[in-house]
Formats: sequence, structure tokens, C-alpha cells
Amino acid sequence: MTQREAYDRFRALHERGRAFIMPNAWDAASAAIFADAGFEALGSTSLAIAFSLGRVDGLRAVSREEAIANAGLLARVSELPVNGDLEDGFGEAPEDCELTVEAAVAGGLAGLGIEDTTADPLRPIHDFDDAVARVAAAAKRAKGRIVLTARTDNFLHGRPDLDDTIRRLTAFADVGADVLYAPALPDQDAVRAVVRAVAPKPLNVLLGPFDGFIPLAELDALGAVRISIGGAAYLRAMGEVKTTAAKLANGDLSAASGGIRSGDISRLFPTNMD
Repeated sequence: MTQREAYDRFRALHERGRAFIMPNAWDAASAAIFADAGFEALGSTSLAIAFSLGRVDGLRAVSREEAIANAGLLARVSELPVNGDLEDGFGEAPEDCELTVEAAVAGGLAGLGIEDTTADPLRPIHDFDDAVARVAAAAKRAKGRIVLTARTDNFLHGRPDLDDTIRRLTAFADVGADVLYAPALPDQDAVRAVVRAVAPKPLNVLLGPFDGFIPLAELDALGAVRISIGGAAYLRAMGEVKTTAAKLANGDLSAASGGIRSGDISRLFPTNMD
């Protein structure tokens, strides 16, 4: 599948009028398993990339090149459109975001996300005008080539200001973002309010409102279009590893058995992989 084909397929998912789940994979095996389960698109997750490389998760814990290489691997293995978790665009300036868009297109990605976070823990969110300028620069490069998701992390950084979140997302939409995203919206009312504010552009929701999981059908009824899971599946898998390790440490060798068979993973890989 060419990058253009992946982009066209990914864009069409957002336009068909019903919500879809986009799970976040982290390596070839997880991408193949999600694809085999019938998902139509995947996302990458910066958390899992960082942890897999032995780095503490945080802004720019991985490089632009590492993040795009990982997302490109997910795309090749799954043969699905992949949205790259590309954090803040790997730089403070609008030009950094432009470079990230170009690299994502060259890397075969169908979409990418750029957020309004900074590398300064004392000022974790870009000022409004700077945040909008960065999205506007990315959108000019992305238009008609790759699906751009613009994200504000207010609620992840101790800024539970729904009005400012909506102000940012509507501004991002106005300057050309294709999809809008605010992780950890507090409740269904907040999701509904954001959906109305950014319409007709689609909203990505992380798992569901922060106050609890609700079924996909209910998120669809609220107007959310894309549901991602961030690092949740990776952390669930690592939870199983931790449980197994504890049992092994107590001498229970049977704890290492009973997982998926290696052949059941191998058969999921495309035959034309390098």
C-alpha cells in the first residue's frame, strides 16, 4: 500500500459517519495481532516506544527518526493506515512541525498527531498564539497529503480548563487541522461540548471520558469519531509480564506457558516483509 493509498483510506474512515477504534500498537507482533483482529487503522504510542528503548516516557524521549521508523514498521506489518504519535512535532518552532510532516509522509504514514506541549516543565503548554502557529504550519504541509491531528494536552498537565481547550481546538480546526484531540476530557458533557465546538471536523477521544469507560456505541452517540487507546494495551501486556515474573520468581515454571504460540504470530506477518 502506498502512502497515498493509506492516506485516502484513513481519511475515508473519518468521513463515513460512525465511530471507529484505532488501537495503538508498539511493535511488529502487536501490529499484526491488531490487524488480524479486524481493525481498520492503527496508531503508534510514544510511551511504548520510549519504554521499549529503556527511556523514561516524556516529551522527545525518542527522536523524530525513531518515532517515524516505528510507525512505518507498524504500517508495513499490518498493511493498514497508521497514525504516528509524533508528540510536539520534535521542536518548538513551526518549522520543526513542518519538517515532521514531511518526514511522516516520506515514512509512509497515513496520519500524524502534533500536540501543544513544550519541553519546559514550568510551562508545559505552548501559549495560545504559538500553539496555533505551529498547527497552521503543519497543516499547510499536510493538506491533501496526510491526516493531521492537532491535540491540546491541557487536561494532562494540570490545566482542566474546558473553555481554553475548546478555544485551542477550534483554532486548530480553523487553521487546517483535520482531526482534533484533547486527551482526558473529564466526562460525557465535556466530550459532547468539544464535539459541537469542532464540528464538522472529527474528534479523537482517548478510551472514553476520564470518569469511566463507556461503550463504543455511546461514544458514537456523543459524536466522537475516532477512539484511540494510547499506551493502554502496552501497559496491559507489561502487566501480564509482571505477573508472570512474580510467579516465576516463586518457582512456578508453569507461569511461563499458555501464551500465544510463536507460529500464530509468524503467520500474521506479510510474506513481502524485508
